[in-house]
Amino acid sequence: MPQFSRHSRRGRVLIAVGLSALLLGTSACTRIRTHQGYQVDKLLVDSVQPGIDNRASVEGTLGRPSFASQFGEQDWYYVSRNMRSLAFSNPKPVDQTVLRVRFDAAGNVVAVDRMGLEQVAHISPTGDKTPTLGRHRSLFDEIFGNIGAVGAGGMGGAGGPGSGGPNGS
Repeated sequence: MPQFSRHSRRGRVLIAVGLSALLLGTSACTRIRTHQGYQVDKLLVDSVQPGIDNRASVEGTLGRPSFASQFGEQDWYYVSRNMRSLAFSNPKPVDQTVLRVRFDAAGNVVAVDRMGLEQVAHISPTGDKTPTLGRHRSLFDEIFGNIGAVGAGGMGGAGGPGSGGPNGS
């Protein structure tokens, strides 16, 4: 009888180790949700009214902005973004709200605009080179490309008009 007990104990230990490994392995595949930026409270945002509120009342209601415009009118921006990713993958935006509060020269609210995920730019790099417009030149073109260009007509080299050379005096 003691031998049977030893085998069942070993079996229980193996099952416990197997279940622990399974739980550890599946926990790496969990979804990670994060929030970045301003916590949008719809009631507070809706309470900001054009023509009624000014900079001080907006700051008192919504708090300090995420950032203010640097050029032109001093607009305030409140940025909020929710992201999602699996284990080791790159995070992707799930929801985004950009709240822009526009002020006139006197500091009164002119308009409150909302933008969402349509403003997110999707950039996909291609390889290790940045595609550019223009000529594609090889190494030999770079090294020997100017041979023959020096002194060519219209380039201001020797032989041009007014240079004192054979064609111009």
